[in-house]
Amino acid sequence: MKLKSILNLVLISTILLSCGHDKSEKKIEEMASKETSGFNYNVEQFADVKILRYQIPGWEALTLKEQKLVYYLTQAGLSGRDIMWDQNYRHNLKIRKALEHVYANYSGDKTSDDWSAFETYLKRVWFSNGIHHHYSNDKIKPVFSSDYLKALLSETKTVLEGEAFNVIFNDVDSKKVNQAKDVDNVALSAVNFYGPNVTNADAESFYKTKVSPNPKKPLSFGLNSQLVKENGKIKERVYKSGGLYGEAIDEIVKWLELAKGVAENEAQGHALGLLIEYYKTGDLQTWDDYNVTWTAATDGNIDYINSFIEVYNDPLGYSGSYESIIQINDFDMSQKMKVVSDNAQWFEDNSTLMDAHKKENVVGVTYKVVNVAGEAGDASPSTPIGVNLPNANWIRTAVGSKSVSLGNIINASNNAGNTDRLKEFVHDDEELLNHEKHGELADKLETALHEVIGHASGQLNPGVGETKETLKNYASTLEEGRADLVALYYMYHPKLQELGLVEDWEAVGKASYDSYIRNGLITQLIRLNLGDNVEEAHMRNRQWISAWVFEKGKPSNIIEKVSRYGKTYFNINDYTKLRELFGQLLRETQRIKSEGDYKAVEALVEGYGVKVDQDIHGEVLERNKQFISAPYTGYVNPVLVAEINDDGDITGVNVTQPKTFVSQMLDYSKHYGFLPEVN
Repeated sequence: MKLKSILNLVLISTILLSCGHDKSEKKIEEMASKETSGFNYNVEQFADVKILRYQIPGWEALTLKEQKLVYYLTQAGLSGRDIMWDQNYRHNLKIRKALEHVYANYSGDKTSDDWSAFETYLKRVWFSNGIHHHYSNDKIKPVFSSDYLKALLSETKTVLEGEAFNVIFNDVDSKKVNQAKDVDNVALSAVNFYGPNVTNADAESFYKTKVSPNPKKPLSFGLNSQLVKENGKIKERVYKSGGLYGEAIDEIVKWLELAKGVAENEAQGHALGLLIEYYKTGDLQTWDDYNVTWTAATDGNIDYINSFIEVYNDPLGYSGSYESIIQINDFDMSQKMKVVSDNAQWFEDNSTLMDAHKKENVVGVTYKVVNVAGEAGDASPSTPIGVNLPNANWIRTAVGSKSVSLGNIINASNNAGNTDRLKEFVHDDEELLNHEKHGELADKLETALHEVIGHASGQLNPGVGETKETLKNYASTLEEGRADLVALYYMYHPKLQELGLVEDWEAVGKASYDSYIRNGLITQLIRLNLGDNVEEAHMRNRQWISAWVFEKGKPSNIIEKVSRYGKTYFNINDYTKLRELFGQLLRETQRIKSEGDYKAVEALVEGYGVKVDQDIHGEVLERNKQFISAPYTGYVNPVLVAEINDDGDITGVNVTQPKTFVSQMLDYSKHYGFLPEVN
């Protein structure tokens, strides 16, 4: 599971714990501190997006073998980049290649408004890995005419015609992922996990025939395949070498094999070997074997995420989007956050869950702060700030999970400069001052509790199917909301101070609650167009949690809606009672998941998480116009350049930074475009 970045992302201050380090760890810390001075994090801003750079703290302290491992893993990740483009929409690659050819070859007037609009459209398409907005799922609307594009295509001798051309301007395939109620979500979603004419009923009937050899260890059917209809029958096209996306997968495998040759230890090498086998065969049992091995491989300085993983982009939650994140351990912060995972059982035992839904033994939860060395696919340019994997419930229960916080990504956002947006939406000076003093720490701890305790918490009732089967299109938002509620329940708890994580648990907890309610009911609305429903899973869960506790707390005025000079604010009057409400909702969401109660999750999400108060939304958009900072943030990746001697051996790997977002996108298309235009 990925924790997506939220509005006004902030880095959390150092946690007040002491721990020992060996000399190599100390060296990395010293070098990391030097790398932040004088670094320009800002790249550019366009439309609703700002692009930043990030550093790789401590790179020079890695051994050559470790640098080579990171380099190979990064190359493997980028080799699959085009898979994500095709998964997002069947015409994306064809459209991207045409637009890039125009951009590189047009020699006409580049001072006109039309050309500026074309450039912005191309950048937005690059940012979203396709023609649909990365967050809202709506098709990106060009601010230039079809005639202008035709003229550009003609002048640059570029071919883009038929449906691939028309779809840029018409209303066909208007939604990448359609999660609306009482519609055929598969048929109305443009995402390319399902072929033309495939319906909800087709997919559900197909997967009902799939039976795992061991019901206690259900395989992730559909995770690495596309469903198509041929001669009236549904069949799978499996993502593997020799199968769908095979050309790119073969490149991924090539680099993974090189990475395996420089693995830090036997466990890491064994995991890489299983991942290679999975890519070659597409066998889902091998995928589970890999995840078990990967989860247990916790030693070493380098780790990675690579494959078809998160299912948010599938309206039914089966097929995984391709992604890659290469990680270098941040020794200092990982040791400080280890206290959270070490106390996972205490948090489980003292939660509000029904006893039958609590795990008796929370095992193998590891939490690390890492520095990203490269990202691709679903993780780039828009990146998560935290990840907890693997996603299979049975592996989480039997083996555990890995949770990471992407420290240098968060740091880049903090150092890129802030706006006064927070001051506009806080209720009063007291709330603002408390946020300025404790908000960073609150956000960091909330992320840790969400990833380590939240996703690891709870268990399904015996005989209940996987959540994607029982809760269907609501599975993702329910799971993210459930993890948020675990974190929120404990954010206002003296245990955090007892563990040495905070000096003032009440102040930190208040900062957390203020920020969550403010975001859930007000500030995240700047990401929507007026009149839109909430579609994205994380946005939905923040709204249904906030709206539910607001409504349930009305009799006691726990959260007060305040109108002042035509502006709306939400003020928390009783933090203790709000915590109790979070606990009640946590208990209910776990019950829904444990029992597979589809009617209950439908009522919860549709009743509180989808519709937006249009008066407040219009007001928020108007208040936000004064701020020039874009609501979405993305990143260019550092470029790793291998030094190679006459014998073809790598003698060093240097870190450089791309000059522009455009240059990196064009470079990626040139060097990592391994897929034909697959439809």
